[in-house]
Amino acid sequence: MSGEVKAHGLEGNLVEPDWPALKLDELDGLLRRFPQAQKAERILSFSPRPFSAASVVETPLGNVFVKRHHHAVRDRDSLLEEHRWLAYLSRRDTLVKKPLEDGYGETAVEIGDWTYEVHPVGDGLDLYETAQSWTPFLSVGHARHAGRALARLHSASAGYDAPARKAATLVTSFKVFSCDDPWPELARYAEERPALQGYLAKRDWLAETRETFLPFHNRLRKFLPVFQPLWTHNDFHGSNLFWSDASTEAEVTDIIDVGLADRTNALHDIATAIERNGVEWLQIHGASRDPFHREQIVALLSGYEGMHPLSRDEAEAVVALLPLVHAEFALSEADYFLRVLKSREKADLAYIGYFLGHARWFNSDPGKRLLCHLQSWAESHPGIAESSPMISEESRK
Repeated sequence: MSGEVKAHGLEGNLVEPDWPALKLDELDGLLRRFPQAQKAERILSFSPRPFSAASVVETPLGNVFVKRHHHAVRDRDSLLEEHRWLAYLSRRDTLVKKPLEDGYGETAVEIGDWTYEVHPVGDGLDLYETAQSWTPFLSVGHARHAGRALARLHSASAGYDAPARKAATLVTSFKVFSCDDPWPELARYAEERPALQGYLAKRDWLAETRETFLPFHNRLRKFLPVFQPLWTHNDFHGSNLFWSDASTEAEVTDIIDVGLADRTNALHDIATAIERNGVEWLQIHGASRDPFHREQIVALLSGYEGMHPLSRDEAEAVVALLPLVHAEFALSEADYFLRVLKSREKADLAYIGYFLGHARWFNSDPGKRLLCHLQSWAESHPGIAESSPMISEESRK
């Protein structure tokens, strides 16, 4: 079965995975450490996600989800940053489950070059299991319920005061464009990642970055005081959610995969959700129609605001942030391709196609139309939000 495993490619195709698939004897050795599993009996599925190897595994005590990372991507300390947040969330909302502990109380297990984590399988249906990144929800109803789930996640996260993560591979951060003057911070971002810095040094990258991002950042600057720090998911899309049933009005039952989580802010997470779910980025070139899904974006925002209404400034900040929200993860992805996979070709796709390309799309006619629609949404908001508290009894239901 492992010989048939394919992973999602960067251009929407299925490709050979970068990491070897999990094997039954490997899983058995791991899961014998976990009292909640005892051993591995059968591999039920292989995840097509490209940055790690993961499978749902049958055990005598029920199914579990196992994820294996190369230590260059996630070591024990890096995984524990995620697991501590999951533990906090799981105490405050049933949408999130904490990872399983082995017999020594460990949730991140290092064996050779690999770091493993074991999770309970989500409740409900994995309706988007094989969905590619940057594809829309299956229905407007799913978008609305996803927005509500995102609001619940933010409520649950309130009060979690761990610092931002250390510089890490494949993590979404908001350290560059949250600055009034982002360019020195952008240079420091590259300096912390020598492989990325060497790649960028061969281009006039600071000039092309300023040309691309400066107009968007100028629009964002006046809203910077609106952002309030919060640990956030940063990869909120249909594939990271489980659903109550297969209907168009299914509700979210579980939120999974916090590998990109970091201390950003709620508005950054909302903009990321729009970017991940609302625009079909693989269709932006030569599209005969707008590659964004306006009704789904509106439904996502409506679901969120049903629990946490936004002020006019907060709503406008989401719009201003949208063309920038992908940027730091795109650079982190380019660094991963260079440092870990040693692939300049993939780094070019991440830097030219993703980092620069997605931002530049917002200057195209469809991109301008999307921003115009969202600006009209923002302008419908009152000057001060009649907002509910970040943590309320209603948000925990």
